[in-house]
Amino acid sequence: MKTILKENKWKLLFTSLVTLLPSLMGLILWNTLPDKIPTHFGADGTADGWSSKAFAVFALPAFLLVIHWVCVLATSFDPKKQNIHRKVLGIVLWICPVISLIMENLCYAHALGWEINMATVMFLFCGVLFIIIGNYLPKCRQSYTVGIKIPWTLADEGNWNATHRLGGKLWVGGGLILLAISPLAHFPAVSISVFWGDILLMVLIPTVYSYVYYKKHSGEKE
Repeated sequence: MKTILKENKWKLLFTSLVTLLPSLMGLILWNTLPDKIPTHFGADGTADGWSSKAFAVFALPAFLLVIHWVCVLATSFDPKKQNIHRKVLGIVLWICPVISLIMENLCYAHALGWEINMATVMFLFCGVLFIIIGNYLPKCRQSYTVGIKIPWTLADEGNWNATHRLGGKLWVGGGLILLAISPLAHFPAVSISVFWGDILLMVLIPTVYSYVYYKKHSGEKE
């Protein structure tokens, strides 16, 4: 734990400040923001949930900061933390700050009357995120906090490596699909079926592949 926190203490401090940066933006915009700010959006991108201005400006970034620290601490306590690639750790450090910056500022913009289709934005964001994760999945070495953590990958390094190579390709492909159909994301019939179908395939196929790999190679060992 000490090694990861010590080596990345300035990055952790900086990313924590970035996570809270939307609160400063909210203070700057305080007098122009309405008393109710949209903080939840339906499948078609329209607002269907609102929060008080104080909650949106202060509580949401603070909540993301807590999640940020939980993710970093969980990674630091990982018994196999020495296997976590520095670039993969970079994703852990930056995912919550980026989400905070994008989502909070989009909520402000929407509250101020900007015409933004949140469904399209979410598809674009998730598509880029999946592509980034997919590129780094093959670089993941065995750990309990980062990667495809199922019994068969954790029990066998060969299974882990093979599953993550396949998973990387699937996540990149899933991300490209979301980018390709993002202009149609505001149609619920499209967004719901494609998004969850994408997630299902990215999770299910590597899981099945890992089990098949386990059965095949456990037979060889016998």
